[in-house]
Amino acid sequence: MEPAKKIDHSHDEKTAKPKKNPKKPKKFLRKSTKEGLSGYLFMSPTIFTIGVFVIIPILYALYLSFNDVQLLGGIGYEFIGLDNYTRTIDDERALIALKNTAEYVLIVVPVQTCLALLLAAALNSNIRGKNAFRIIFFLPTVTSSAVLTIIFMWMYNPDGLINNFLQFLSLPTYNWLADPNIALKSIMIMNIWATAPFFMVIYLAAMQDISDSVYEAATIDGANWWQKFIYITIPILKPVTFFVVVMGVIGTFQLFDQSYIFSGGSGGPNNSTLTIVLLIYQYAFKSLDMGYASALAVVLAIIIMVVTLIQKKFFGEEKLHD
Repeated sequence: MEPAKKIDHSHDEKTAKPKKNPKKPKKFLRKSTKEGLSGYLFMSPTIFTIGVFVIIPILYALYLSFNDVQLLGGIGYEFIGLDNYTRTIDDERALIALKNTAEYVLIVVPVQTCLALLLAAALNSNIRGKNAFRIIFFLPTVTSSAVLTIIFMWMYNPDGLINNFLQFLSLPTYNWLADPNIALKSIMIMNIWATAPFFMVIYLAAMQDISDSVYEAATIDGANWWQKFIYITIPILKPVTFFVVVMGVIGTFQLFDQSYIFSGGSGGPNNSTLTIVLLIYQYAFKSLDMGYASALAVVLAIIIMVVTLIQKKFFGEEKLHD
């Protein structure tokens, strides 16, 4: 019996043409290019607006911060390096403004965050008339900040509504607008009352997105409402809390209009309501020291970025968990 002959495939392998990667047709490339150009065309108004009103002013302010700007008798620029930045160390009013702003942030942000969380938890429960309460609580947010400030100034008068109410309860009254130890606290109270409802809505929307099965499982395990709130609601809302705290920090660091209206633009009494942004306004538009004002604005931006990065490190992962 003859052995089976081996079939030689070498000739077939040599003659077989290697497969080429299919190239994308030119029509497809043209279509994708057109789609990309169309996308940029639709985005062009936004890109133009951001470039003109955000990016260019930021770069220009950064440029001004390294110059001594002369506005009277013709605009002139004299490069002085870091002198505007080193000047902040010796500027007593800048240190006072930074101290007032830091105190304002450290008190207002935690209080308004906790208040917003508690209000959202209450309105997320099965209380009667919760829809009406949602509307009532949200009213301060849709009211103009200047209008709210004027209303509170009337309430803070020595013979105003708040002192009359405290006197009715046999509690001590205060000179809310003229006492340096109280003036900044009065702005804090007003802003907490006005901004907490906005963050309440954010928390409320996030709470309604939490699955009921999580709470049902906790109920089966014997957890009460407080344990559910501490061990389920708060951990799940951690990314939302990060957003609320960051937005609160940015907003409080930029406090200007309330302080300006309360003090008539002076930051008084005795610089007690002077904030960084109000000080920037005074140097830029009253003293016409645009270079130093720009340096203060850059310092404020750096402080906000550093605080935000610290918060991101503290809160960790920002993504919502399923």
